[in-house]
Amino acid sequence: MLSREMTKQKKEPLFQMVKRDYIAPSKALLIRFAAVALALVVCALVIIAITKQNPVEVYGGIISGAIGTKRRAWVTVRETVLLLLIAVGLTPAFKMKFWNIGAEGQILIGGTCSAAIMIYLGDKLPNALLLVMIFIVSILAGMVWSLLPAVFKAKYNTNETLFTLMLNYVAMQIVTFCIVFWENPSGSNTVGVINSKSKGGWFPSIGGSQYVLNVIIVLVVTILISVYMNYSKQGYELAVVGESQNTARYAGINVKKVIIRTVLLSGGICGLAGAVVVSGGSHTISTSTAGGRGFTAIIVAWMAKFNPIAMVVISLLLVFMQQGAIQIASQFSLNENASDIITGILLFFLIGCEFFIHYQIKLHKKSKEVQS
Repeated sequence: MLSREMTKQKKEPLFQMVKRDYIAPSKALLIRFAAVALALVVCALVIIAITKQNPVEVYGGIISGAIGTKRRAWVTVRETVLLLLIAVGLTPAFKMKFWNIGAEGQILIGGTCSAAIMIYLGDKLPNALLLVMIFIVSILAGMVWSLLPAVFKAKYNTNETLFTLMLNYVAMQIVTFCIVFWENPSGSNTVGVINSKSKGGWFPSIGGSQYVLNVIIVLVVTILISVYMNYSKQGYELAVVGESQNTARYAGINVKKVIIRTVLLSGGICGLAGAVVVSGGSHTISTSTAGGRGFTAIIVAWMAKFNPIAMVVISLLLVFMQQGAIQIASQFSLNENASDIITGILLFFLIGCEFFIHYQIKLHKKSKEVQS
């Protein structure tokens, strides 16, 4: 009788979150596909609520907006490879656990230097030499812009997230300052299309398309960084530093040197992305040249687990939806917020599905009795 009274009921939660030790790649891929499918369903419900339109027609508009014409398809390719280039640039720093949030500023500085060369030397040098100078100077500009946070992180262990983020706003002010001297026409507060007649500093057309060189540059950089990360001594060192700086020091690795070298590499690639935007796309410079791509690329790099092939797929998916969302906004008389909502829903599900890849939910059927 006494023992029965001393028996206590231990209540356990109905659901329990358990970290997975391993998940098959095929299962992880299935979870991601399920997340995309659910995102499309939710987007359809939002579309019905906002526009009262048939979701199938709206999704048809998305496809048309992304690849409906040859020009739209090439714009989608251009934006995809650009986003991929920035994500690839962020990869070395992120792999080392240096959180470079300053890609926007590095893109702007690289783009500003490219615009300066186009403006001042566009009619004085052959286009091939001009492009070589643009590539070199934009890379150096991105490296210089990332040097300060790299040194402070290596020497004083400062917070690189805040440091690089604040430099984005400094870069925007520099662009604004330059526009005062470069505005065209005068008083417009914009630079306008640079060298619209001579096309000095523009990427040349290859095979009838002006964006082929963009693709070539990004593919070459992606392959080189992949080899650098996986097969070089420097790639091994930055991975060790990212796992544990103490272990790296014990192994004889110069941690400060690795930090500075890796961040300069990351900034240089993002600076090159600025040149690709200005010389290979917009042919102008403004405070919106980066267009938020530096932040979107963080999502791409993180979701792809720094895998270049996965980055290509994720970049294409995001750009496809963004370009399509712009089309349906105009086709169905929606404002820009509606297209942003659709893109945001997709990102929410893609990011959220990572939880179910790393954790599993277990259900307890009944509580257990424990004798005290």
